[in-house]
Amino acid sequence: MVKDKLAFIQNQIPENVTLVAVSKTQPVSAIQEAYDNRQRVFGENKVQELVDKFPLLPKDIKWHIIGHLQTNKVKYIAPFVSLIHSVDSLKLLQEINKQALNNSRIINCLLQFHVAQEETKFGLSLEEAKEFLDSIDFALLKNIRVVGIMGMASFTKDTNQVRNEFQTLKNIFNQLKTEYFPAENSFKEISMGMSGDFQIAIEEGSTIVRVGSSIFN
Repeated sequence: MVKDKLAFIQNQIPENVTLVAVSKTQPVSAIQEAYDNRQRVFGENKVQELVDKFPLLPKDIKWHIIGHLQTNKVKYIAPFVSLIHSVDSLKLLQEINKQALNNSRIINCLLQFHVAQEETKFGLSLEEAKEFLDSIDFALLKNIRVVGIMGMASFTKDTNQVRNEFQTLKNIFNQLKTEYFPAENSFKEISMGMSGDFQIAIEEGSTIVRVGSSIFN
């Protein structure tokens, strides 16, 4: 089942967009089946679950952490995580930098922005992001690399609202690229779009989509 569903999703995604197979709550066998069908990037939202799965699966998997990340959990994923999507504070970025240094790594990160109408979703405002990007504290971080931004649209059937929120996220990306990362080729990622709205997200400029239920359920 995973094989067919995965192939269906893969065929809808352009080559320049990365598919993150969201494998939270899924057994190792289901992840292995996706791996055996050419999927190499997987996303988890709980650190403990990721740490448990990591040693049981192929080592060339690129693991993304996509859920809200607490500072006291960073040390457990710092040795191997490929990309952290959910950076929503300078404090968290400082801890990622510290643990990356301890592991002699540079860890790629996305800044998470709040563009949805739901209050429950985490994320920065543009003003908050600019405040810490302008700070000396941020300039001192040498073991993290901010490679783009992430956000989630409102959970609604109103596709115009979803599209508008993705456009807001793209505008934030453009502003940050122009003002803070103009010379950095690595700042190029916009992680937006999930099972229900990834096609709209791709139309609005997403470079990373996070799809779980359409593959595994």
